[in-house]
Amino acid sequence: MANVQDMAWESKAWPFEEARKLVKRFEKNKPESGYAIFETGYGPSGLPHIGTFGEVARTTMVRTAFEQISDIPTRLICFSDDLDGMRKIPDNVPNPEALKEHLQKPLTSVPDPFDTYESFGEHNNAMLRRFLDTFGFEYEFYSATQFYSSGKFDEVLLRAAKNYQAIMDVMLASLREERRETYSCFLPISPKTGKVLYVPMLDVDGEKGLITFIDEEGEKITQTVTGGNVKLQWKPDFGARWAALGVDFEMYGKDHSTNTPIYDKICRILGARAPEHFTYELFLDDKGEKISKSKGNGISIDEWLTYASADSLSYFMYLKPKTAKRMHFDVIPKAVDEYHQQLRAFHDQDLTQRLNNPVYHIHNANVPTSDMVISFSMLLNLASVASSDNKEGLWGFIKRYAPDSSPENNPQLDEAAGFAVKYFKDFVAPKRQFRLPNEKERVALEDLILRLSNWSEPTEAEVLQTLVFSVGKDHQFDPLRDWFKAIYEVVFGASQGPRFGGFIALYGVKPTIDLIKKSLANN
Repeated sequence: MANVQDMAWESKAWPFEEARKLVKRFEKNKPESGYAIFETGYGPSGLPHIGTFGEVARTTMVRTAFEQISDIPTRLICFSDDLDGMRKIPDNVPNPEALKEHLQKPLTSVPDPFDTYESFGEHNNAMLRRFLDTFGFEYEFYSATQFYSSGKFDEVLLRAAKNYQAIMDVMLASLREERRETYSCFLPISPKTGKVLYVPMLDVDGEKGLITFIDEEGEKITQTVTGGNVKLQWKPDFGARWAALGVDFEMYGKDHSTNTPIYDKICRILGARAPEHFTYELFLDDKGEKISKSKGNGISIDEWLTYASADSLSYFMYLKPKTAKRMHFDVIPKAVDEYHQQLRAFHDQDLTQRLNNPVYHIHNANVPTSDMVISFSMLLNLASVASSDNKEGLWGFIKRYAPDSSPENNPQLDEAAGFAVKYFKDFVAPKRQFRLPNEKERVALEDLILRLSNWSEPTEAEVLQTLVFSVGKDHQFDPLRDWFKAIYEVVFGASQGPRFGGFIALYGVKPTIDLIKKSLANN
């Protein structure tokens, strides 16, 4: 019988595809460190956004897939470029005026506008770590400020000084002519103001590891490249970081893809093998614009967790990483319901199907059982008609539909009920637009009321769905989706929803009749 390791070599799941590339990387030579090192980079210029979580989640999926087909131990490093100068003030911080005097200083030298940490960089690092810890990621956190100042980066920085011209040749070939005149891969940190200086080098002494430049006051300064006195420009820093840490795998967004040859060349110039890469498509907000840390657009991790479980977010991140995704509140209900559909399917699948199921990778093969006897979309509709301010108001309907269910026996459902009430109040209720039925729709709805009034069959969702379907067909709705759309627009003030037969079974035949009558009377 084939085992997981054997079947994983045939799996089309993208984490296994990436993991297999790493196994081939080590066929001739095992990693010098003894570990396969995975890295994710983070620019803490603003509060962490959901794309940052996605990068770590997806990297973790590849890491765990690799661990299932290789005996090489792994490490995951989360690296924060907090020595980067603050080039602009984020839009989503309190008292932004107070930060103006600190522009161009390293983020770890900028006061924390939230007054909770010693610096803005430390604040944002703490937010990132809190988010990652919420999801139980296993990682090692590296701060660029500590990495540079502690001397851990010194060896690579000295190599960069010795190979300064080779690195500059790579960089200058990628720059516009006017930018070439002032560019340097080294960014000195001013001993006077503490600002990161974007100035050309007058001289680089590769043997001594010294650089000479004109500072912001016009004075000629010579200082060492070690000990945190300089940082590298962000593109050289990518390749240098790979060399210093011995990185074997890193994924990043599509906006980095054109720079990959630059990162690789610099890594090799500094004496290391370039890692394997994976490029994912960008996350977009509701307007189709790229999510930005400084703008704070899109949806945050905390916001998602206000309305849905962490596992549903991980599921969303798994899906089609090479396809651009809208990250807005309206994607949440679908993600929740699809996640639980995959959970229910998993336990009846064979090994090949399981390895291709997203939940296998979300839960690292330890897949739980779904207790969601009612979909999230259905809970939203129930919240709509039940006028409940809390999840307890929904449980009377839920228990009538599923008598054996309870908050204790169905903790996932109980949690989802609470989320549904919040989501309905914040996003569904404000946008509801009830409309008048046309004559054809009114006649069909009255017929549905009549048939439900005479209903004597079991109140099973599929049987009731067939009844609703028959009404639409008898009244010649073509396509039939226009009939269901009419139901939802007239009764719920929304253009779509879950299967109406299931709603009737949940809400009850008599209450549904009353609900339709009320909708027709109000219209």
